[in-house]
Amino acid sequence: MRKNIGSSLLACAVFLSTNAAPAQLADTAPPVPPALAAARNVFISNAGADSGLFPAPFSGDANRGYAEFYNGLKSSGAFSIVSDPSDADLVLELRLIAPYGPTNANKQNGAADPLPMFRLTVYDRKTHYVLWTVTQSVDFAFLQKTHDRNFDQALTAVLNSFLQVAGKPPVPIH
Repeated sequence: MRKNIGSSLLACAVFLSTNAAPAQLADTAPPVPPALAAARNVFISNAGADSGLFPAPFSGDANRGYAEFYNGLKSSGAFSIVSDPSDADLVLELRLIAPYGPTNANKQNGAADPLPMFRLTVYDRKTHYVLWTVTQSVDFAFLQKTHDRNFDQALTAVLNSFLQVAGKPPVPIH
């Protein structure tokens, strides 16, 4: 009987310690690379957009996301935007992706049709290592006007996520 009590207590202790670990991890935010907060100059790289996204479902051309991101970051005043990557502290690579995936998949099984998404990859210019990545899906819509609004909202979310990680104030959402 003593053996059963001891093994029961051990099992209870293991259960409690393994269930407490995720709560403790959630309370401790992982560190942000200091280079993000220290950066003053950035270069914005246009990694383009996958085919099939312009002029439908989105208005404009494949450079639309780059132009809007560039202008949004410039108007935020959070960084100086340089025209040569060798003058930058960080290189920001923006890409609009049209992922492949299921078509009309059974969402009850966890598969859904993928949405277009923005991916902003932040590189340390000196080492060329990836410091951070922000990904934001563009919500589905039926109307051109709504597609364009969702495009703008997703791009603003990417910009604000980057600014937040860098310790800068967000831009207003229109």
